[in-house]
Amino acid sequence: MQSPLICDAHLPALEIARQVLQIEIEGIQSVMGRLNEKFDECVDHLYYLRGRIIITGVGKSGLMARKIAATLTRTGTPAIFVHPVEGLHGDLGIVTRDDALVALSNSGETPEITSLAATIKKRGPLIIAITGVASSALARMADLVLDCRVPREACPLNMAPTASTTAALSLGDSLAVALMVKRGFRKEDFLRHHPAGSLGERLNLKVRDIMLRRPVIPEVGENASLQEVIGCINRQNLGFALVTRGDQLMGIITDGDLRRFLATGDRIYESRAEALMTASPLTIRDDRTAAEALEIMERKLITALAVLDEKQKLAGIIHLHDLLGKGEIRFTP
Repeated sequence: MQSPLICDAHLPALEIARQVLQIEIEGIQSVMGRLNEKFDECVDHLYYLRGRIIITGVGKSGLMARKIAATLTRTGTPAIFVHPVEGLHGDLGIVTRDDALVALSNSGETPEITSLAATIKKRGPLIIAITGVASSALARMADLVLDCRVPREACPLNMAPTASTTAALSLGDSLAVALMVKRGFRKEDFLRHHPAGSLGERLNLKVRDIMLRRPVIPEVGENASLQEVIGCINRQNLGFALVTRGDQLMGIITDGDLRRFLATGDRIYESRAEALMTASPLTIRDDRTAAEALEIMERKLITALAVLDEKQKLAGIIHLHDLLGKGEIRFTP
């Protein structure tokens, strides 16, 4: 193993940072240089896996394992982190023969990890080891081994996991991205898995993905009474009700419409929805983007749009709160 970072209390912090980054770069380059067909085998096995990927690790490797599990799941490959101690105390009930274990241990001799792997191996699942010692106990019991050895740690004492955990995390990211590409995972798929992302990502969604669908939207028939209209608006608390004839959108009645009718003094209490509504309200197609819906709302100073499908039939509504993430984003299966 190479010499660790120079331990000099007088060394400028900037120089230390540069040395640390260089050591971690060297570690990743070292791992990259040893990548071989075993990586392709790992990706193929995980791609055709019928069950889930179980990721495990303890200590700093456990933290890396949690992140790898999260990255896999967010990019279309079902994965779950299982703590080795909790696994040995009952949590292995979730593991089936169709699953695969990916175990992280730099030494490959961590007792909790080797015990967990040995127990799971009896059940039949594939075991993949990400380790820095290819001859370790973990590597010997694994079906496939990804060599994660680094020349040195960035820690001046060469003891705290630094370059080794960075390399392990990078290998995990490599698995996740290779599987993502192999699956043809798209931006639209990522957004479905990540509904609470940034506003920019949310606005790339299709209207159909976040709209509120029938039959729970506020709507009344053409002959609905004023009392029925007000009841509908109050129940949904969105400030309006759509007027419909079957699947056809006929108009909209807003709080403002009701106030204006009341101010005229006409016989509003005897009026039906057809007389109260504004005909031909603004609409948007369900295959348009949320960004387009927001642009219309901003330009027209409104807070909701009726949504029509390709046959011009009423499909639902989309509200400003859902576009901005202040309401519940209602994803469809």
